[in-house]
Amino acid sequence: MKNIVLFGPPGAGKGTQSERLIDKYKLIHLSTGDILRAERKEGTPLGQKANEYISKGELVPDDIVIGMVANKINENLDAKGFIFDGFPRTVTQGKALDEMLHKTGHPINKMLALEVDEDELTKRLLLRGETSGRADDQDEATIRNRFKVYNDETLPLKEFYKAQGKYYGVDGMNSIEMVFDDLCKHLD
Repeated sequence: MKNIVLFGPPGAGKGTQSERLIDKYKLIHLSTGDILRAERKEGTPLGQKANEYISKGELVPDDIVIGMVANKINENLDAKGFIFDGFPRTVTQGKALDEMLHKTGHPINKMLALEVDEDELTKRLLLRGETSGRADDQDEATIRNRFKVYNDETLPLKEFYKAQGKYYGVDGMNSIEMVFDDLCKHLD
């Protein structure tokens, strides 16, 4: 079983690369962003609560996210593996994920990180905001706050997985195809 964390700041290309990796390796895509957006769109209580945080560019509390992830893993115990996209976002979530996967006997194999500079990310997100309608991608101040939250709360995961010998950085400034090839080199 391959369990991969696809890591990087907002706009780095995690969604694009996830699709390609899922097709090639037949993994289950576990995107907390997709799950949360669906909950928000449906107007569920969880979605409404999550919206309070997301609309300000803040992270949804760990207990909500960890519960959703645990449910998804338990629904797919016969999978070839998972690609975690947007999760974990904090060291606390990383530890919780390690504990969940330890129980299945299939830990995280690698964290693959897309490394892209902040100015490029801002351009990508504003462009995505124009085409997707996502409010959190249409305001530069909100985008900059998301980077601050990422740097303060999510970036420490890099050291968490480095300490386990599982961190691999990939230049996310390259073309989609080149980034995909680099990711695959780390997985094959």
